[in-house]
Amino acid sequence: MLRWRSVAFLFSVAAVLPLLAADERPAPKETKPIRALLVVGGCCHDYAKQKDILTQGISKKANVVWTIAYDPDKGTKHLNPVYEKPDWAKNYDVVVHDECCADVKDEALIERILEPHRQGLPGVVLHCGMHCYRSKGYPRATPWFEFTGLPSTGHGPQAPIAISFVDKDSPITMGLTDWTTGKEELYNNAAGKVLDTAHPLARGKQTVTTKDGKERTDDAVVAWTNMYKGKTRVFATTVGHNNATVGDDRYLDLVARGLLWSVDKLDAAHLKASR
Repeated sequence: MLRWRSVAFLFSVAAVLPLLAADERPAPKETKPIRALLVVGGCCHDYAKQKDILTQGISKKANVVWTIAYDPDKGTKHLNPVYEKPDWAKNYDVVVHDECCADVKDEALIERILEPHRQGLPGVVLHCGMHCYRSKGYPRATPWFEFTGLPSTGHGPQAPIAISFVDKDSPITMGLTDWTTGKEELYNNAAGKVLDTAHPLARGKQTVTTKDGKERTDDAVVAWTNMYKGKTRVFATTVGHNNATVGDDRYLDLVARGLLWSVDKLDAAHLKASR
């Protein structure tokens, strides 16, 4: 009987030890959210609503927390107040440029905007952000175009754009499907292609009727990546004029994945929702 009780005791201790060891193991570390700054506002768009549509939509898909720098000024000459401080980008992991201010041309101010990105801060550029900061060298080459990776100087009328992914193996586009937007503006590719530092992800085709009644189909790169200064990841898309597009789940998928790619965190820990 004594031997049996000893064996039973040993078995009970053996059963408890793994539980104690499990309790002593450190809890898995919680993934820190990506700290994103959205710079938004200016001419020609419903930024008052889009700032919320964009940030809330992306945060449902990706582990991102936001600071929104919204400028209600509707002109093209007003600099977003967030840029007034030299260290405007401090403590952020990525900056999303969604401003529309083509006539901000002061080179010192543009240098201030670009400096954190030169130092390696990732960037995302959306729609009219491509047409900003038309300083010396415009329309051929400007410091801003070097950052975005694609010179663009204008757009067509608002009409549907058929978007097709030309690099389906990119981690950004993998699994995404082609789609056609509602009314949107197709931005031109002023150089006919992306810069040598950039890589196309998607093209857009838009059929428009000319003044003489004939139809014309325009074709341009509408989404791409850029490696700025050889080290800074930039994701860009010219799509995103109207609220319906900005709130489209397919658009939010593309931008969310592009943002995660820019910070090199396009992984299961940061991507919340499956498509």
